[in-house]
Amino acid sequence: MKPNEKLSTGLPGFDKVIKQVLPGDNIVWLVDSIEDFGPLVGPYCKNAIGSGWELVYFRFGKHKPFVTAEQGANVIELDPEQGFETFTTNVHNVINKFGKGHYYLFDNLSELVPAWRNDRMLGNFFMQVCPYLYYAQTVTAFTMLRNQHSYHATRPILDTAQVISNVYKYKDNIYVHPIKVDGRYSTTMNMIHLWKDDDFIPVQDSGTITEILANVSGVELDVANERLGYWAKTFHESEQMLKDYGKKICSGADLDERFQQIVKMVISRDERILNLARKYFNLADLIKIRKRMIGTGLIGGKSVGMLLARAIVEKTEPRFKQLLEPHDSFFIGCDVFYTYLVKNKIWWLRQKQRTTSNFLDGAAEGRQRILQGEFPEYIVKQFIDVLDYFGQSPIIVRSSSLLEDNFGNAFAGKYESFFRTNQGTRQQRLAELLDAIRMIYASSMSEDALSYRHKWGLLEKDEPMGLLVQRVSGAPLGRYFFPQAAGVAFSFNPYVWTEDIDPKAGMLRLVFGLGTKAVDKNDEDYARIVALNSPAKRPEANIDEARKYTQQKVDAIDLEAREFATKPFAEIISNQPGGKFLLDMFASRDREMEQRAARLGQKEIFSWAITFEKLLTKTDFAQNMKEMLRIIQDVYSSPVDVEFTVNFLNETEYKINLLQCRPLELRGGDSIIDPTTSLESENLVMDACGPVIGQSRQLIIDRVIYVVPDEYLKLKISDRYELARLIGKLSHLESEKDKTIMLLGPGRWGTSTPSLGVPVSYPEINTISVLVEIALLNKEMSADVSLGTHFFSDLIESDTLYLGLLPHRKNNKIKTEFFEKSLNILPDIFPDAAKWANVLKIIDPQKSSAGKTLNLYANTVEQKFICYCK
Repeated sequence: MKPNEKLSTGLPGFDKVIKQVLPGDNIVWLVDSIEDFGPLVGPYCKNAIGSGWELVYFRFGKHKPFVTAEQGANVIELDPEQGFETFTTNVHNVINKFGKGHYYLFDNLSELVPAWRNDRMLGNFFMQVCPYLYYAQTVTAFTMLRNQHSYHATRPILDTAQVISNVYKYKDNIYVHPIKVDGRYSTTMNMIHLWKDDDFIPVQDSGTITEILANVSGVELDVANERLGYWAKTFHESEQMLKDYGKKICSGADLDERFQQIVKMVISRDERILNLARKYFNLADLIKIRKRMIGTGLIGGKSVGMLLARAIVEKTEPRFKQLLEPHDSFFIGCDVFYTYLVKNKIWWLRQKQRTTSNFLDGAAEGRQRILQGEFPEYIVKQFIDVLDYFGQSPIIVRSSSLLEDNFGNAFAGKYESFFRTNQGTRQQRLAELLDAIRMIYASSMSEDALSYRHKWGLLEKDEPMGLLVQRVSGAPLGRYFFPQAAGVAFSFNPYVWTEDIDPKAGMLRLVFGLGTKAVDKNDEDYARIVALNSPAKRPEANIDEARKYTQQKVDAIDLEAREFATKPFAEIISNQPGGKFLLDMFASRDREMEQRAARLGQKEIFSWAITFEKLLTKTDFAQNMKEMLRIIQDVYSSPVDVEFTVNFLNETEYKINLLQCRPLELRGGDSIIDPTTSLESENLVMDACGPVIGQSRQLIIDRVIYVVPDEYLKLKISDRYELARLIGKLSHLESEKDKTIMLLGPGRWGTSTPSLGVPVSYPEINTISVLVEIALLNKEMSADVSLGTHFFSDLIESDTLYLGLLPHRKNNKIKTEFFEKSLNILPDIFPDAAKWANVLKIIDPQKSSAGKTLNLYANTVEQKFICYCK
């Protein structure tokens, strides 16, 4: 018989997934039990025997034979107890005997290790045999038990085989997950696939993927096995102690003593965090974390915050365990950062940043050298393991420094995080992952981060950079991947725009798509602000405002272009396949728009607007978020902010993913007295109904920095940047030190888009006490407050009072002549800036109001503020 030219695994659907079987393919199936290999090996043998080629079966295992001579196989009996050299030589001789071509099958490779007493020899065997089979143009099937072998066995196999696939059995279904396919590529090849009939269907939503991986036995990477002696010994002993405790030969006291030891190795050195860890983690939890680590050392504040929030919620209210989307994150230990600095000769540059007098010296050079550095080979191999695990699911690499997201030190927005589409070849995906890690490491030496550490007295404290690698929550819609909803949640609502809103109930800043729209707001767009005690209530004054201030664009991952993308909502939704997406859960149709279009004869319109009305009013989502925030806040004894996603599996079932959690420092104030009862109208400077963000307070203003709105709008873009730098200098003048400064200007402070406001960075204005944003509607600037952004987090943490003034709203007042006609002392305190005197006013209130003081009353609960002369 002439052999068939088309090669196959016997599973045409799987052949299609890996873009056909090629001559020389060594195909390795990783299984939890040898029985799981049965459904795969049967079709392989049947196809091989009927192909016209020989099927050569190396039989050496103690398990039931995969195929027999009676069925048509050439069964070669081997004895591994004869030793590695004899066994390997015999295999080579058989391959030579049969010559080029043919199908081969090996018994369970895991059974070679007991005979040779060494994982390394299994790896050596594979490196000797696999290339031999490749050059003989064979097709060969291997199987071995997953997570039963050390790095010395698994690494050579991962490096040498052409096709490697995990096999998972869950809920009576079989899933296959190709983690390596040499020389072939497709956009779904490395995803988990459901075997259904003759097809292998990619599983693409994050909730289902994590549920599968969380429930199949032994799913972990081999990233934890390459360890230094003390670390490895400590955890190995800890695992044995757990086993001994189950057998009642190890005491609870011994177990607790070991927990106290390793919680400081992995979790934190901060006593407040350690107290929480001792209550909500156990020794088994810490060992589980270790098995998902690359390198050694602490996992950093962001990783700890995420894990703690989940543990607190699940252990306090067990029903939430079914509601939460499982996480399968990996943690890159802080010691890897130190190793990287030492290897690339950056350590001593880094040490310069610990000195307050010259902490910025060498920072630029350090960042550049970090971006050009190389990782140790053994670490890179573990990064590859992580990529193989995630397949082609998009990931995000997030900073998780030692001090980040701890009590009093949020570091909000100071360090970088990067999405990775995780598409392309294995080498392309690795290169993109390494670049992301380098850029996050480099951000630890950014001027913004170092200035933050300097301000809060943290320069002399250890601040190594750990990393959190997370699967992006969500599913693809056409070419775009994103969660259905995401955002940032606060357990305390500082944005109380009506009296019936309870600030203690918390609030959400909710967006459609990736949560970057809720946190990194830098364009003219809006998030839905949700007061959790009244989720249907909106801050907009009327329906027209509500329609205008809805989210217009969506952040998503473009799988085809392999990049982060911001696209119009209509374009994202146009990718909807067959109308399966639950659009009405997150958006509402604008019936008035449809009616107008009908009258005008317009047919091609998109009338959907992101409102979240059904999500907030027809499901228990808001109530569940409110309860989770309360639980976490009670345990932390502090308000918290949480980043989250929401994904619906069907009309009624959804999953919440808690991505990040940190304490939110909201400081209380003294009793304040409303001055309106005794205030004369001529002394009123500003009177508005908010928003007021920050603690309630009464202040005497020593200095006013005022950007004249109409003059600012006349400036060129370059001049706006120059003005921002000048404001930064004025805010840090030695002569202004310890003064209570109020900064007012048009649009958004801290925007990256000068057409929307004044593009200062937070470090430039971190000395001010009060920040006022003046909305300019019907002009080029609007007034979406900075609530939920990293800039807002800076204001809260530093106890800066934020006031939003919307002059168009009824009863809101501002006496612009006070600011624009008062004596401008800018030329006196900064002579070089005299040319800016028409657009920038520096006011000493006592000189401008006949010795009167300028006072500010701000009430967060009532959401009102009054500025007046007295």
